[in-house]
Amino acid sequence: MNYYRYWGKARKTSGKEGDHYHLLPYHCLDVAAVGYCLLDPDKKQCRSLAGQLNVEPEWLRDWFSFCLMLHDLGKFFRAFQNLVPNLSPALVPFVNRCTSTHRHDTLGFCLWEEVLELELSDIFPEEVQEFVSGWLEIVCGHHGQPPLKFMSGLEGALEVEDESAAEQFIRDLTRNWLPDLSPLAQISKEDFRRSSWQLAGLAVLADWLGSDQDVFKYRASVRPLEVYWQKTALPKAEKVLAKAEFLPRSIAPFTSIRDQFDFIETPTPLQEYSQQVAISNKPQLFLLEDVTGAGKTEAAMTLVHRLMSAGQADGLYVGLPTMATANAMYDRLQKSYQALYSDGEKPSMVLAHGASQLSDKFRDSVALSQQKPDKNYARDDLSATAYCNAWLADNRKKALLADVGIGTIDQALLGILPARHQSLRLLGLTGKVLLVDEVHAYDDYMQSLLQALLKAHAAQGGSAILLSATLPETMRKQLLANFAEGRGISGSVAPQNNDYPLATCLCEDGLTETAVPTRQSVTRTVNVIRLNDESSALERIRQAVTDGHCICWIRNTVDDARNAYQTLSEQGWMEGEKLTLFHSRYAMIDRQGIESDVLERFGDKSVEQQRRSQVLIATQVVEQSLDLDFDVLISDLAPVDLLIQRAGRLQRHIRDAFGNRLNTAGAKDQRDPPCLYLLSPDPDNVEHKDWLRVLLPGTQSVYSHVGKLWLTARVVLTGGGFSMPGDARQLIEGVYGEAAQDDIPNVLDEASLEAEAEQKSRRGMGRFNQLELQRGYTHKSAKHNRGWDEDVNIPTRLSENDTVSVILARVENDQLKPYADHEQHGWLLSKINLPKRDWDKARESIPPKWLAAIEQLKTDTSTLKWQEILPLTAETGSFYQAEGGWNMGSNKSVS
Repeated sequence: MNYYRYWGKARKTSGKEGDHYHLLPYHCLDVAAVGYCLLDPDKKQCRSLAGQLNVEPEWLRDWFSFCLMLHDLGKFFRAFQNLVPNLSPALVPFVNRCTSTHRHDTLGFCLWEEVLELELSDIFPEEVQEFVSGWLEIVCGHHGQPPLKFMSGLEGALEVEDESAAEQFIRDLTRNWLPDLSPLAQISKEDFRRSSWQLAGLAVLADWLGSDQDVFKYRASVRPLEVYWQKTALPKAEKVLAKAEFLPRSIAPFTSIRDQFDFIETPTPLQEYSQQVAISNKPQLFLLEDVTGAGKTEAAMTLVHRLMSAGQADGLYVGLPTMATANAMYDRLQKSYQALYSDGEKPSMVLAHGASQLSDKFRDSVALSQQKPDKNYARDDLSATAYCNAWLADNRKKALLADVGIGTIDQALLGILPARHQSLRLLGLTGKVLLVDEVHAYDDYMQSLLQALLKAHAAQGGSAILLSATLPETMRKQLLANFAEGRGISGSVAPQNNDYPLATCLCEDGLTETAVPTRQSVTRTVNVIRLNDESSALERIRQAVTDGHCICWIRNTVDDARNAYQTLSEQGWMEGEKLTLFHSRYAMIDRQGIESDVLERFGDKSVEQQRRSQVLIATQVVEQSLDLDFDVLISDLAPVDLLIQRAGRLQRHIRDAFGNRLNTAGAKDQRDPPCLYLLSPDPDNVEHKDWLRVLLPGTQSVYSHVGKLWLTARVVLTGGGFSMPGDARQLIEGVYGEAAQDDIPNVLDEASLEAEAEQKSRRGMGRFNQLELQRGYTHKSAKHNRGWDEDVNIPTRLSENDTVSVILARVENDQLKPYADHEQHGWLLSKINLPKRDWDKARESIPPKWLAAIEQLKTDTSTLKWQEILPLTAETGSFYQAEGGWNMGSNKSVS
């Protein structure tokens, strides 16, 4: 058969085990066999997808695996075969005139629609051709984005012989593997489009695993297709799935929260709720609101376990607002996640931003090691193995395939954006509980994306748990409405209960809101004292140092934090070793070191000797999820929900007067009553529009709604402080409620209206950037057909448009080495996020002699292909120091 004259995989280098190339028909069968095994009718995923499509599981497996046999039709093009010429005289010869600017996935889909669909009408009659095209669009999009459609240009890219070979290949496949086509017409377009995203993810995964050379050895010798399928493809597919450990896990039955967390003696009221609330047999949304210290994480994990035990999920992804909060969550869960699974199971748990202490454990538990490299087809047409290696080398992406993933919410949000391989992210979330912490912490743009993700996850049959210390009523309404829309829940789901703490549950049976009692030990009153200027803040720090107290000043911009740190370091009374700076403009390895040091000095187990007279100047990196405890706290004026979070770091644990923990039952804190010192202009003296900018110019660049900052200052200073949880709703609605907006002083209206317009624009941009998932897996699902891109170019945070991820490199013996001196993860730990304006300036300072070396490094190292790299040379080395981080220009940016 002439289709045996085409290669499907080619080695990048010679001299390795096996033939020099792998025949295209065999690769197509390899991938189909993996898909055949992934969609085992006895597995939950196949049954679930078949149920969504209203077809039999066995038919779905047979039909989808047949489609996968056609996933690489574009490799029959001579333009593609020309990319690696002269592999063997047995293959089709090089033809110089055959070229194409299109990728092979697009070529294959267009070959079907423009040529083969008509030529094979005797097998695929006109009444099913539209349906078949939809399925082939999915499998041809196996490189992470849907294929394009174009109407001309095929004739210049292939020979008549190529077209004939592709047609004959399909005809021979139909004799053995084509199932009954009649169920295609029974699948509604809506059901197909909704399911197409999971199917696209399965196609990507099947192509990756089917390209593993360690399992699927290259074969150039000809043997019948049916023999290869039975003797080679199917057995190897089972082997590769076992190697990758894509196997069902046995879930441990839930007994009690004490069995899951051995440190819990008496459950908090919220934790008791999580043990007792009814678990539906359909997807559910839980929204838990409670104060810091109420045990929300453990309550959420109890709900996760109960959902998994009830068959509602088989894994978990935890999304958090920052890298620091993700680190903290991993530390909390690493000792307990195993309790979700039965004895003897070895579930994988991955931190999504690649912390070094995780990577080895992932490799051992998931066994998704990197594959031997194939030949890259062209600059923008990488092989499956190249994409697989790049993906698996990046823990941020692997986390979505692990049994338990923990990371920033960004990795999940990319599932609803036109980013390459987004379908694999959605597939990874399928069957998992989506747990999102600090829900209040996301801006309008991210809230828009989160709502879309919640809707998509619900539509895929997923349950979700959302955690927050404080949520405005409008945000609660939006989150509930989006989950309800995804599940098709009719009727009003608007919240009615304004109690706090509050546990809300939404499922197809309806909405229930349960007021939860407050544990006495987390009830607290915080005094608030306003500071007029920075000199007053410095004097308060001096007094704390003199008294032997530890103190933190949370600043709203990196620039302000650096300036305060510099000023303090010049004070004669400030000992340098007791002063620490912590912000986000550090390379990951330095940031991890600072974070560990901060946790040791100010964390749960810190003692008097570690805490005495210590000063931390920090940005927002400390306001969430880090278990820190300061004797005294100063904060720049920030939105009320963030101030409540920051106040949660003030006298967080019960200690004696010297700062040592008191663990005896009934112990009382022996320090002075907690007091939050607020650096803020006077809310009772607003004379002009620059009320805030005069004192805190950088703050208005970060939190632009000056009216809401004024409302915040008013509500927290009225009465000299606040009590939690009693004042929680009053504080939040006093700033975010509709009625409160009328109280904003007129002179602040202009700036406030501009901020509201910006917020509206951000929400609109979030909606614009989202995929139109209801269109299904097609290029047109990207709005206005604006196209798809690599994930590093798709913003999950609108500020990312002004921020660039950069890898720092040091020069050693005229070679570029990772800034981080780490044997396995040096490049990943050398990453830093920079303001775009700074990166633009820094890039211009790179000596020309290093530009070629940078490009060669990107070519040689798959994980760096789409990254920016800054060599720290004599010309650029002053831009970054381990002690202070990035110091080029003005960093007027959050955290």
